[in-house]
Amino acid sequence: MFSIILFEPEIPPNTGNIIRLAANTGMALHLVEPFGFDLDAPRLRRAGLDYSEFASIVTHKSLARCLQALGDPRLFALSTKATTSYAEPGYRRGDAFLFGPETRGLPASILDSLPQKQRLRIPMRKQSRSLNLSNAAAIMFYEAWRQLSFGGSARLSDTGANI
Repeated sequence: MFSIILFEPEIPPNTGNIIRLAANTGMALHLVEPFGFDLDAPRLRRAGLDYSEFASIVTHKSLARCLQALGDPRLFALSTKATTSYAEPGYRRGDAFLFGPETRGLPASILDSLPQKQRLRIPMRKQSRSLNLSNAAAIMFYEAWRQLSFGGSARLSDTGANI
């Protein structure tokens, strides 16, 4: 399906929430070291609840190793500095979405290595700084999955959901 890559994540609850997202959607989650927390941190476990056993989570020593392990996927980086809307590209299976550390975002060297059309921004009000990392990951993933007609998901009529 898709992969979310967290480059040097810093805040345990954000990563825990994204673990839960991975478990519920079938996306793969890749974590690039160093982390700003211990993977056994109580706040990470609390946010991820018991979902880590249902999620595909892989850690990597570097972004280069991560991308190599993924087979050099088409990579999209999310940044408040980007000008292309996250809703603009046509996504396809195997695409990967890269998010930077919560307090500093992705390094310019990584952003500059990608074509402008693969550097994405989620629209916000002008005076806003940024969205929460786990919210941004969910927005990005669900847009890409929507474009694939939510392939592999249960139909709403199968879930008993009342929407």
